[in-house]
Amino acid sequence: MKIEKLTENKIRVIINSNELGLNHISVHSLMTKALETQEIFSDILKKAEKEVNFYTDGCKLLIETFSSLDDIFVFTITKYLPENDTKKKKLTAKRKSFNKISQHSICRFETFDTFCHFCNKIKCLHRIDVNKLAKNTALYLWKDTYFLVLRDIHTSCDEVNLFYSALSEFGKPLSFSDNFESKLLEHGKVVIKKDAIRVGIKYFVV
Repeated sequence: MKIEKLTENKIRVIINSNELGLNHISVHSLMTKALETQEIFSDILKKAEKEVNFYTDGCKLLIETFSSLDDIFVFTITKYLPENDTKKKKLTAKRKSFNKISQHSICRFETFDTFCHFCNKIKCLHRIDVNKLAKNTALYLWKDTYFLVLRDIHTSCDEVNLFYSALSEFGKPLSFSDNFESKLLEHGKVVIKKDAIRVGIKYFVV
């Protein structure tokens, strides 16, 4: 289990299926509201308190869960204080995943450094040929958040599952639409106009 503190109110937790097996938690039960799922969330929160000082007492939580492959799950946990509400914190889970059959995708990164970490991951995965997988990629900055737009993805490429696994580790999938891309073009700032991943690897990865 890997825990990253993104902000004072948000963390990212990465768990693989081996860890779930050791805790006797199945992949199916993880994505339901079963009691054992609530217990694994409680274990995560206790570990987050100890490792990154992420305290949730008196807070409501939004837990977003997604995966690109069956053996990797990523939780983004956001806490906030409800107004005039002292009831027990509530847990809500929502699963999101990349649509691997779509030729277009959008991924959100909290920071530019997170995007660079993703590029470094791709660089280390020598099996992935970025130019072969998706030539039309661009990075935008909008509302202090970075968005990677991927067009013309070769969905039949052998490395597409491995690519999405790496993407899920560092970013968050969004529903692709031409309208959203138009918003990025109109209101956002172009950070890398073309071949964003290749440029990131070449200039921003040591």
